[in-house]
Amino acid sequence: MEYITLKNGVSVPKLGLGTWYLGEKLSAREEEIRALQTGIEQGMTLIDTAEMYGNGLAEQLVGQAIRSLDREKLFLVSKVLPQNAGEKRIRRSINHSLRLLRTDYLDLYLLHWRGNIPLRETVECMEELVREGKIRAWGVSNFDTDDMEELFSLPEGKNCLVNQVLYHLGSRGIEYSLKPWMDAHDVALMAYCPLAQAGELQRGLVDHPVLKRIAAEHQATVLQLLLAFVLQREHTIAIPRSGKSAHVEANAGALDIRFSEQELAEIDQAFPAPDHKTYLDIV
Repeated sequence: MEYITLKNGVSVPKLGLGTWYLGEKLSAREEEIRALQTGIEQGMTLIDTAEMYGNGLAEQLVGQAIRSLDREKLFLVSKVLPQNAGEKRIRRSINHSLRLLRTDYLDLYLLHWRGNIPLRETVECMEELVREGKIRAWGVSNFDTDDMEELFSLPEGKNCLVNQVLYHLGSRGIEYSLKPWMDAHDVALMAYCPLAQAGELQRGLVDHPVLKRIAAEHQATVLQLLLAFVLQREHTIAIPRSGKSAHVEANAGALDIRFSEQELAEIDQAFPAPDHKTYLDIV
């Protein structure tokens, strides 16, 4: 496993486990639990979830999957809905998430996206949760460059560790301004949907002849190639979601792929990053 170090000094794996849509089908529950446990065995000890995912069903699934494991060896991330990210509701949300996850603290708590509650209030609430020991750090999700600048203008706003946004080879808009800004301010990127939902978010991605040829040269699949592209970005964590152990093991194989300069040039030509500001991609 490869790791990055967050600005609070904590090292986390570059490849973690997403849980969007997991836990929602009782018939798939045991298989999904095995998939999460397989990922942890492979070193994917960072698990991302949210109170929104299945209205808590994903958090509950994670809690069941990790109940017999050493909590201190895991890095648990969850997200609070924007309407709950203020002083009136945030404690109810964090306590409910902790109860479902069967733990007494989160390693990282994210604001899922911006809402009507002032950022200043949310930051103050996050800092209070840190002082109370309910969370060890906090961050945001779906924040664009102007959102990050506003956040960092606030007292203690610079304590934001992570911004979780959509990022994959077919959606490289963040490379124009957001990712450089985050790098300059030591905010890690947590990339959701790094496989473009198995290519469904970008027509022609999985069947592109350049990607198919390069994947074949590495004895890999195109999906592994897509994941490797994200994993090789600086200060980036990828959190693909899978409910099947075989897919989780295949994701782990992406860590072994190293692109040549020629391959990167071909990939860039086939799927170029934009040369202008684009709206933040959200699904």
